[in-house]
Amino acid sequence: MRLGISTACLYPMYTEQALKELIDQGFRLFEIFLNSESERCQPLLKELKNILQESGSEVKSIHPYTSGFESFLLFTKYQRRFEDGIEFYKRYFEAAAYLGAKILVLHGDCHTPQKSGVSDEEYFERFAVLADEGRKQGICVAQENVNRFRSQNPDFIRRMTDYLHGRVHYVLDVKQAVRAGFDPYDMCAAMGKCLVHVHLNDNRTGEDCLLPGEGTMDFMRLRTMLKEYHYKGDFVIEVYRNNFKGMKELKLAGDRASRILLTE
Repeated sequence: MRLGISTACLYPMYTEQALKELIDQGFRLFEIFLNSESERCQPLLKELKNILQESGSEVKSIHPYTSGFESFLLFTKYQRRFEDGIEFYKRYFEAAAYLGAKILVLHGDCHTPQKSGVSDEEYFERFAVLADEGRKQGICVAQENVNRFRSQNPDFIRRMTDYLHGRVHYVLDVKQAVRAGFDPYDMCAAMGKCLVHVHLNDNRTGEDCLLPGEGTMDFMRLRTMLKEYHYKGDFVIEVYRNNFKGMKELKLAGDRASRILLTE
């Protein structure tokens, strides 16, 4: 297990500049949030790769800028749009593979079955199609728990695992569980051995997103749970720009989290 950080922490700074700033703070493992279509293509993709190679850095995961549109692209009754959506996401898989990433983070559908017309079972089957296409390019499509999306509920995650017979992988985001009113430890348990990636952040009463170590999250409990599930993934700090004042705070938070989660 290693500790990294998401370029999303510095949004709306341009992604390549955010990457450089985080490298300057000593980080070498990243989730890259692709914030525009041009960032998914050359020459910006090559620029990101050059920055990574020159610093000896690695990308673990990418986050599509179209995560807010996945309900429309992938999870409606309009079959042709779903098929086109799969082709669209194949280009993300190509970009991820080019950067050396292994995971694509998926938000999924923010609608209820009654509103979108797609049942939970149809959702699971469409996820499986997308995941199969990702696997062909060496990319693991991982469902994130997201507030106000179907995936916010641990029971949905459990049904997804049961339906797909373990052929599914997950991203645990602590703040998203808290924001949705669910216990992050329960969400971790729901994901269990299918968990491959963790978005790390902290929280306390009245504040659902803080840098690790600035809230009341019991990271030792989380670490113990992950060990029980034989977790082999990494931890990526993901907060928002208004959750810290200066760049050095990110470095300090990374040091704190490393001591708690990575020290034997």
